This record gives sequence, structure tokens and C-alpha cells, in this order.
Amino acid sequence: MADDRARVACVVVTHDALPWIEQCLASVEGVPTVVVDNGSSDRTVGFVRERFPRVQVIESSNDGLAAGWDRGIAETASEHVLVLNADAWLVEDALSSLVAAADRHPSAAAIGPKLENPDGSLQRSVRGFPSAWRLATEYLYLRKLAPRSHALNAFYGAGFDHGSECVVEWVMGACFLLRRSAYDEVGPFDERFFLFSEEVDWMRRATDHGWTVVFTPDARCIHVSGAAHGGRLFRENVRGHLRYLSLHGRDGEAERARRLLRASLVVRGRLHGGERARHYRDVAAWLGSGDVDTLLAP
Repeated sequence: MADDRARVACVVVTHDALPWIEQCLASVEGVPTVVVDNGSSDRTVGFVRERFPRVQVIESSNDGLAAGWDRGIAETASEHVLVLNADAWLVEDALSSLVAAADRHPSAAAIGPKLENPDGSLQRSVRGFPSAWRLATEYLYLRKLAPRSHALNAFYGAGFDHGSECVVEWVMGACFLLRRSAYDEVGPFDERFFLFSEEVDWMRRATDHGWTVVFTPDARCIHVSGAAHGGRLFRENVRGHLRYLSLHGRDGEAERARRLLRASLVVRGRLHGGERARHYRDVAAWLGSGDVDTLLAP
């Protein structure tokens, strides 16, 4: 364990991270850790400095998660970087298990652990790279017809059992071990992604460079899904899909996805009620306010 910690630094990006940040940082005590705070308005910065005096804290304006990751990684020099959400924490010897998996898979740019909800249930974290069709299977509820079908549920891993260590397309960014040499070759996270899809984009670029992404169930991490944003940033999620397709999709695919997503959210806004329906209607209206180039403009 001691040798593994010497090979790893940890980067955590925070924004109003109470009450989860204590469990997060306690799970990596002894690992050189950088916290990049993206403009918290609660007591996150003061709490971290008081409770974890050895943690390096960088106060920053809120330029997004990708920018925070890049800034934190720039402060480290280790062989691997553990990228960890502020609302996530490692369980038992997860760090050693991640490093061991990285050693077993020297071509892996990123290693993802098994994510669990706070109640111990599985949080499905293995996904497939987005495409217009794969987004259609999600937003039109087609995946519910055959959740284990690759044709109808590849976006959510086609019923991946999360029980075997293997190469996958990408893993959720709540927690993953990043190989420094891959980061140096592939380049930093794309800071045009504010929140959502920044890890997908980077893992796709790593794959394009000949690296792989590996999932291992030997390492476990608890993740409070949605705690960092509480569902308030649904538009950013959709924007992330469009930006990813604008960078990696076929010609015109991002624009086709925009139209598909708008239509699906109009329908969802009619099927559901309350705050959920309002989110769907608001994002549908935004998607209808311009073409994909307009929506992604700075």
C-alpha cells in the first residue's frame, strides 16, 4: 500500500462540496492530494484546510470540471493520478487494486473501479461511446425494451455485469486512475466541456491514440450520484453530448442528434410532470433556439 501511494497523486475538484468532502479526502489520506475549488460559496475551502492541512488547495473561478482537473494534474508529477469526485470515496484497498490493474494493463490510459451507491447497490459505470443512435435508445426509452441488447442499449453498456476485469469503451469520471504517460501523449482534458462528457471525450481521444480503458471490479468506490449538481445541470449534460458528437461524430451527426434530442424532450415534457417536466421543456426550447454550431458557440 505504501509503495502504491508513492506512485499516485490525487486530484479532487470541488464546488460547494459539503457534506461529502470529508469522506472523500479521508479515503485518500497519505496520498499527495490537490483540491481545486471552483468558487465554492459554502465552507468547503476552510474545512479542507482545517481538517486536511497537508492537502494542497487551489482556489479558482468556476471554469468547469475539465479545467479543474487539468489545473490539479498540472500540480502533480506522479506516475498515476487518481481523479476523484468530491462526492465519492474509495473503499478499503481500492487504490492498490487500481494500481495493480494498471500494472496488469500497461496499455490502459485509465482504470475505472466498481462504483457503488451509498447503500451498497451497484452503480452502473461502464458505458459506450455516444452516437446519435445510442442517444436515441436512451432518450426515446428504447433501451428499456431490451436492456441487455447491444443494439438497443450500447450507450449504457448493454447490461455489462460489472463482475469482470476487461477493456471497455469508457467509464464514468466519478473515479478513475489516470496514467501520466497517456495524459502527456493524449493531451489535457478539453476545457470546452463545462460539466459532463469531458471524461468521454478524453477516453475517446486516448483510444484513438492506441490506448485502452479498463474496468476492474477489484477496486470499489462509493459515489453519491448527482450530489454535485442535484440534477440542476441537465442542459450541460445535453450540451456535452452535442459537443462530443461535433468532435467525434460523423458529418452532420451532431445536428441530427440535436433534432432527435429536442423531439424526445418535447415528448418527455408531456409525459412527465412537476420539476422534471420543466427541465425537459426548458432544454427542448434551448435545443430549438438554433443549430448545433450556434448552441456550442462560446
